[in-house]
Order: sequence, then C-alpha cells, then structure tokens
Amino acid sequence: SKVYLGRSIADPSQTVAIKILKEEFLRRDNDSIVSVHNEITILKNLEHPGIIRMLDFGDAGQVVKPSTRVIPNLVYIVMESVQGGLLFDMCQLMGAMGEDAGRFFAHQMLDSLEFMHSRRVVHRDLKLENILIDENLNLKLADFGFACYKSIDCLKSYRGTMTYMAPEIKEGKTYKGTQVDLFSMAVILFIIV
Repeated sequence: SKVYLGRSIADPSQTVAIKILKEEFLRRDNDSIVSVHNEITILKNLEHPGIIRMLDFGDAGQVVKPSTRVIPNLVYIVMESVQGGLLFDMCQLMGAMGEDAGRFFAHQMLDSLEFMHSRRVVHRDLKLENILIDENLNLKLADFGFACYKSIDCLKSYRGTMTYMAPEIKEGKTYKGTQVDLFSMAVILFIIV
C-alpha cells in the first residue's frame, strides 16, 4: 500500500492520511482481501488514543495523476493524520535515548497493547516503522494489515517483520498472539534504550 497526505472533503482545514491498497496486492490471493477486511474491522472497533483512528474506507476511490490519467476503483482507508512522523525516524535521529525515554514510551505501548489485547486483537507486526509519533511525543500504533482478532491464542500463520519477530513464529510453531506482540515490543524497547 501507499499512504498519502490529504485534506478532508468535509473540513478542508483537516489533514488526513489516505492508505491506498495496491491492486496487485488485492489480486494476489484471497488472504490479501481477507487481511484488508480484517484491518478495517479491527480499526472500526478500536478507539484508543494510542491507536490510529480510522475515519472512512471504501472501494471506489480514485487517483488523478498529474498527467490527468485517472486510476479508478481503488480500495482505500482514511485515517487521522499524525504530524510527528515515525518512531523509527526519531530513533535513527536520536540514537539510544536511555532508560527514561524507554519507560516513557514503554508505558504508552503497554497501555495500547493492554487495550487491544483486552478486545482480543493482536497486531503481529509491531515495529518502529508502524508506530507514529505526534508533536507531543504521543505514540500511535498503525498498520494493522497483519492483525487478527477473536482467535488469538493458537495462531500458526507466518506474520511480522523478521527483525522484530518472536522465535516461535520463525520456527513455524503455534503461538499466542499476545506473547508475540510483547516480544516485538521488547525489541522496540531495546532499540529505544
């Protein structure tokens, strides 16, 4: 997918993030379509300050290129815009930030994970690149493309990013979604500190 910065039609002073899913991804297999439906269902049901807020979605979006070529029938998700960037970029810029920063960010991540997990949702791709940070250093978990819900205790699918991935996923074992999220959070914390 690609994410664009846009303006709300209802309120042109409000910026939004528009995630457009690539057609080749959706045509790849049924799992790709299911993952998009899961992401939309999950985001509709998770309202928390530490989780990106979905504003709208649809399958009849269009992009008008500078050449005036129109690309129709695009699947899209409109989300709140977070102006601070990625936690990844902050870590690249700052390097190791120490234990105080680690505690500050760990508290926010744990609060978001506790909320998600209490609603039987697991992310399965927590990484610095999927955490947005606003101008007040508030974190927002984003990109729920690998997330799943309800049946989260006995998972088998290979999901995530290798460097943040729990060993049981790499080894092809059955795993608990909540535990692999905590493992990924620990990797993030290690990088921050």
